[in-house]
Amino acid sequence: MVEKSHTAGTWPNFYEPLRNFGQKMADWLAPASEASTTENSYKISLELPGVEEKDIDVSVHDGVVVVKGEKTSQKEEKGETWFFSERQYGSFSRSFRLPEDADGDKVEAHLKDGVLQVVVPKAGPEAKQGTKVKINKG
Repeated sequence: MVEKSHTAGTWPNFYEPLRNFGQKMADWLAPASEASTTENSYKISLELPGVEEKDIDVSVHDGVVVVKGEKTSQKEEKGETWFFSERQYGSFSRSFRLPEDADGDKVEAHLKDGVLQVVVPKAGPEAKQGTKVKINKG
């Protein structure tokens, strides 16, 4: 086992706080999600407020559901003074590995009120994977 101490060496490692910055940034931009199961299907819900259907791509490949998209900023600042903004903008991607009994060919996605619901029916382990998913409005 290799142990690293903050007191190792004469000079502190100035790059240490930035070491995992990319992953932390990706986690910060990733939409909140939840997954559940019923007797007949698996359900994945993602919070995507302000993201339009045209800016979301849902696909299934090799037993993995991938949701990609981008939330864009559209500000018009006529006479407004901003004190702060906590809104997040940018590209995001989330991946969800499906169980063996999921039927990746029959995945459905619905976007309503800023929540994307992905429904994956259960099937036998012989179900094929590798389809593009169309998002249905609400």
